[in-house]
Amino acid sequence: MKKLLEVKQLTMDFGGLRAVDRVSMEICEGEIVALIGPNGAGKTTFFNCVTGIYKPSFGEVLLHPPQGKAVKINGFKPNRVTGIGMARTFQNIRLFPAMTVLENVMIGRHCRTTTNILGAVLRGAGSRRQERETVEMSYHLLEKVGLQGFANEFARNLPYGAQRRLEIARAMATEPFLLLLDEPAAGMNPQETHDLDELIVRIRDEEKIAILLIEHDMKLVMNISDRIYVMEYGKEIAKGTPQEIRTNPKVIEAYLGEEAHA
Repeated sequence: MKKLLEVKQLTMDFGGLRAVDRVSMEICEGEIVALIGPNGAGKTTFFNCVTGIYKPSFGEVLLHPPQGKAVKINGFKPNRVTGIGMARTFQNIRLFPAMTVLENVMIGRHCRTTTNILGAVLRGAGSRRQERETVEMSYHLLEKVGLQGFANEFARNLPYGAQRRLEIARAMATEPFLLLLDEPAAGMNPQETHDLDELIVRIRDEEKIAILLIEHDMKLVMNISDRIYVMEYGKEIAKGTPQEIRTNPKVIEAYLGEEAHA
């Protein structure tokens, strides 16, 4: 399988605090990979370093687009990372609440359109064509996540689980080859979590987008992950298949506890 993301010895210091300590990771085409660990383990800081929100103190982050050469993205701004083909959602929902569901997805397309401000004002043929294509693709993505019936609703009016799916649709609108999901099941009820489980697998299988997710719902993680990395106190303490992680003594002691046998 072709490598898509390669993280080597990633380290992030905040003053005298080392939040991420020499963590390495690989994600390949067709994979769903989970990053788990207790609260405060450094998982979201790792995401922030990989996606350009933080510049790592040490280490390398390499993206390998399906077509093209590897790109070292250390220090790249988030919009540039997204433009290469890696998108993410956030632990705390970051929608535009006063915009419609459709408009929220359309915003995700801005990195793939070429119309400038003048073109948008004059509404030439190229601008109209791109706008039409953006609307069509956004409707298609809403169908993918089961929100086509809410296209004209304000985002703030959606149920919580639907807002989570809308964030995923907006990230997919950037046409990523790798999608990072930060606690996508947080706050969801069991039915919403089951639906999310199926959605993530469909994104991987139908859209050919690899997935890296941070998640505390161990049932979801064990059901859908091909491989799992485990962090504690900023360090990687284990990696392997769900079965290997489920039975790893270090992981059980640090995190899973009785959940490992549930």
